[in-house]
Amino acid sequence: MGRSSSQAILFELLRSYTVLARTLNLSKAVRELGSTRQTVRRHIKLLEEQKGQALFRLEERQYYLTDAGKSCLKEAEDLLARSEAWLENRSEQGNDLHSIACEEKDGCPPYYLQQHSLAHLWQEGTSLLQYGFECWANAKGKTENIEDSGIHPYLMFFRQLDDRWICVETGRKSAYATWYGWRRGRSSVGRDVMDLLEVQDFVTHLAQPFNDVKKSGAVRLDHIFTKVLDEENDTMVPVSYQRLLMGCHFPDGNFALAVLVDPTRDIAIPGLDPEVAKSMPEKYAKNIPEIDKQSWTAS
Repeated sequence: MGRSSSQAILFELLRSYTVLARTLNLSKAVRELGSTRQTVRRHIKLLEEQKGQALFRLEERQYYLTDAGKSCLKEAEDLLARSEAWLENRSEQGNDLHSIACEEKDGCPPYYLQQHSLAHLWQEGTSLLQYGFECWANAKGKTENIEDSGIHPYLMFFRQLDDRWICVETGRKSAYATWYGWRRGRSSVGRDVMDLLEVQDFVTHLAQPFNDVKKSGAVRLDHIFTKVLDEENDTMVPVSYQRLLMGCHFPDGNFALAVLVDPTRDIAIPGLDPEVAKSMPEKYAKNIPEIDKQSWTAS
């Protein structure tokens, strides 16, 4: 089969590859895909021919990923997830600004995200995020310098491990610790960001902003609306916030991602009902007041 033919079924090739890579069992992959053994084998063969490298090795009827198969998997999953989201009108990229629109479905909370130009940080951003950006710039992205700044207690830090983003520090005044309590905030260390948000349906969409900031090493501004579990009442409640993702480096030189979240009803997300956007309960809308930055200490 020629290149044009294989490109035309790229979506199906990626589905077969990613499902088999996850299950490493042909029978399970066939059942999940609703396909046939012959079709899945053919898809893998076509993909390997186009890539010019083996993605799997088969030993005693057991599939294993090759080194090439492992290195290609994350990008294949991203391509597939973005394709599915695009087909369902859940994700788009306009003017180089990323957006996500996932409605509430089958017990999975809604998730709306709109990336904003950094110019909006100075025009419409909260005072906390503006101050956070200043601290990041003054610290030159070094975590040890950020620790000496007043913004440090409001941050969460993440380190990438394989294709996961693991929390390595949670500030006592961070939105996560404020919403869930300091005990849970401290317990977040060592956990994947997806586990912290307790969602799985749009994992790739949540990780994409983190991955983008790692590639650029810069700063990204997002407005977000979703729902979180109110453990006191055992109900899902709406929350909205502005978020700053800042590329940093740990003392060992490895990449660090600093996350600064400021709960606010002042968000701008096209396609989201303004009344819904402003529906966050008062107990979660803990905006940082306009105060003298000199009083923002790390205590």
